Amino acid sequence: MHGSRISTCTRRGLAALVAAGSLLTVLTTATSASASTASTAVGGSKVVCTSKKPGLAPVLSQHIADALHGRQGASALAIYDRRTRTHCEFKAGTHFDSASVVKVTVLGALLRQTEEAHRKLTPREVKLATAMITKSDNASTNALWHQIGPAGVKRFLELAAMRHTVPGPGGAWGLTQVTAGDQLTLMQLLTTDNAVLTPASRGYALDLMHRVAADQRWGVPAGAPATATVHVKNGWLPRKTDGWRVNSVGTFTGNGHDYGMAVLSTGNHTMDYGVATVEGAARVIHRDLTH
Repeated sequence: MHGSRISTCTRRGLAALVAAGSLLTVLTTATSASASTASTAVGGSKVVCTSKKPGLAPVLSQHIADALHGRQGASALAIYDRRTRTHCEFKAGTHFDSASVVKVTVLGALLRQTEEAHRKLTPREVKLATAMITKSDNASTNALWHQIGPAGVKRFLELAAMRHTVPGPGGAWGLTQVTAGDQLTLMQLLTTDNAVLTPASRGYALDLMHRVAADQRWGVPAGAPATATVHVKNGWLPRKTDGWRVNSVGTFTGNGHDYGMAVLSTGNHTMDYGVATVEGAARVIHRDLTH
């Protein structure tokens, strides 16, 4: 915004806003070239949102904070929306036990290995991958986890820039330490051209996430618009300490939609309570992004 282009009337308006201490907000939203940032405190942390869509960042950060306020246990989330260039984070760098959301990472590592070997998935691998994602089958995940090996998993994490993810020890893939930020990075990787996975590999992964069994389609799809194509993977795990881990990651595409989210939680006294926490946040995110 150049001074020579500001009308006398606008100057008066700006002067009044300066007196009110609001100039920075006006300058931030006065041009479509700049994104606005807003944060809302909840539980000692902040929901921070940035958006190119005027007015969206403060509304979204407030609504997410409201949804998480007073919920027992700990939670974290990260979201992106390419259409409005919106990004939100809440404790996105905090580690959580992955439970079964790590299965998308396992699939990514498998697909990367086959690409590097210049081969297609074998019928056995197709069967295992399908059961792992659509049914969250643990035996299939065990088989692929050991086949890929620690080096293969770590290589994929490195290539995918999932720098804060720590694979579970030995065969304990469900105890992989994940962050909402890294899970969102993975969702973005699956929905854009990149050098890590080919379009065919990404399409295969998204198709499996679209075909998840009906009784496992809870979580981040809650409140999704009927016009969106839903791709989801959930994880749930009870442990002796800190109760239930309930996690959900997904992307929403088609008909102008191009966004995704990762919501992680721990310390839930029941699985249903954790699901309610995840879905409470997801509903306001869908509503605000598609309003």
